[in-house]
Amino acid sequence: MTILSMTGYASAQIQLSQAGFEKFRLGIEIRSVNSRFLDLSFKMNDELRAHEPALRELFMKVLKRGKVEAKLSLEHQDQGTVLLPSKDFLEGLEALQNLIQSALPKAIPLSVHDVIKLNTQGSQAPHDIRANLMELAQTALSQLIEARASEGSRLVESLLERIHQLKSLADQASPLIPQLVEQQRQRFLDKWHEALSLGIHQVNSDAAKERALTEATAFAIRIDVAEELTRLGSHLSEIHACLMQKNNKEGVGKRLDFLIQELHRESNTLGAKSTTMELSKISVDMKVLIEQMREQVQNLE
Repeated sequence: MTILSMTGYASAQIQLSQAGFEKFRLGIEIRSVNSRFLDLSFKMNDELRAHEPALRELFMKVLKRGKVEAKLSLEHQDQGTVLLPSKDFLEGLEALQNLIQSALPKAIPLSVHDVIKLNTQGSQAPHDIRANLMELAQTALSQLIEARASEGSRLVESLLERIHQLKSLADQASPLIPQLVEQQRQRFLDKWHEALSLGIHQVNSDAAKERALTEATAFAIRIDVAEELTRLGSHLSEIHACLMQKNNKEGVGKRLDFLIQELHRESNTLGAKSTTMELSKISVDMKVLIEQMREQVQNLE
């Protein structure tokens, strides 16, 4: 299954073909943005409201996550213009009015506005349009999936590029740790030798050296980020595997979001243990890339 973005747009229209309703046009417009869950909302004419449960069921079969708004419309091509009433319609209204007024003499006669309104209502939509409506919705949903797949492909490419950059930064950080440990070890030794040269003879030379090495070892433990770099590499490999999956039917967004949190945790620890500007800069660069990945992952279904 192609990895989908939750962002997309689609629209479709059809002309009704039922006899007597050829001037009616059915339309649908779907907008989708990111959301933790599937959030559906429908806006439609009152004539279409009875079909909402069937539409909701169809959408839930196709979509897994996202805030989705669907607007459906049923319009007459002559909408916005005054429909001229037929002679038979006017004669029928007159006969009905006379009948009512004979029984209710105080009944108010029909006005021109009343006649126009009744004539418009007489041109209401057909009732049996479920098949047309579902076909139209399926067409629009297919377009939406194509749009979300296209956006998803772009996001995947961007995420893969950032994975490559993060691995490169991790490779730069790895050799820095042994260098720092050796530098600190030598620094401790130099300080103890300096103390001895200043005439502090009560300090045994071998003991001083052992103490220096002990301090250097403790320092090495404090700044050792090998474990963090290993976990970071493992998380990056898993993210890469998720992005390259072809048969994921449930989507990867939630899984990737969790892994991004773990990446952020490791980069924070790396920064906290940093003792040089070079390692601190690597940590900051990692955080920037991870934050960019978080924004992109939050858009994946």
